[in-house]
Amino acid sequence: MDTRDPEVFAAGFIPNSINIGIDGNFAPWAGALIPDINQRILLITEEGREAEVITRLARVGLDHTVGYLAGGFAAWKDAGKETDIVLSVSAKDLVIQLKTNPLPILDVRKNSEYRSEHLVDAVNIPLDFINQHMLDVEKDKPAYVHCTRGYRSMIFISVLRARGYSDLVNVRGGFRAIKECGAMPISDYVSPITLL
Repeated sequence: MDTRDPEVFAAGFIPNSINIGIDGNFAPWAGALIPDINQRILLITEEGREAEVITRLARVGLDHTVGYLAGGFAAWKDAGKETDIVLSVSAKDLVIQLKTNPLPILDVRKNSEYRSEHLVDAVNIPLDFINQHMLDVEKDKPAYVHCTRGYRSMIFISVLRARGYSDLVNVRGGFRAIKECGAMPISDYVSPITLL
């Protein structure tokens, strides 16, 4: 598990690492996405935050941290080991790329967020249910992935990358950036209170 910031993770990570950033909703997502409390976990963290990550995992019942990589990702890279990256695009670049290459867009926000307001033609595959809906994502076809800001989309992409999905592109800034761009059709807003 790599707990660095999603943008830092995207720029370089150890292949098959799962990114759940410590500065987001770390513990709830770790608890939700790692159902086996006996799962052994090896950590990649920012230097000096190892004990914090171990403590926060333990708070959600994940007590089987086997250790952390001394020196973090930098040590791995400096040793000449294999690394990987996640491609990312800005909302403006997404608009341009979709004109010439209309790929699917996956919205990984909660279903209630999606129903409240979403990018027209985006497919909702909530991160909460990634294991149940993994087969809804075509393994060998590229797709753009977004959440609200980029935290959940990087988790989603990293989980699928570890399972052999190599063509997922993160939309930096997520739905907020897409909406602010103003160049793509957005569904009519529905107040979330009506979705209860």
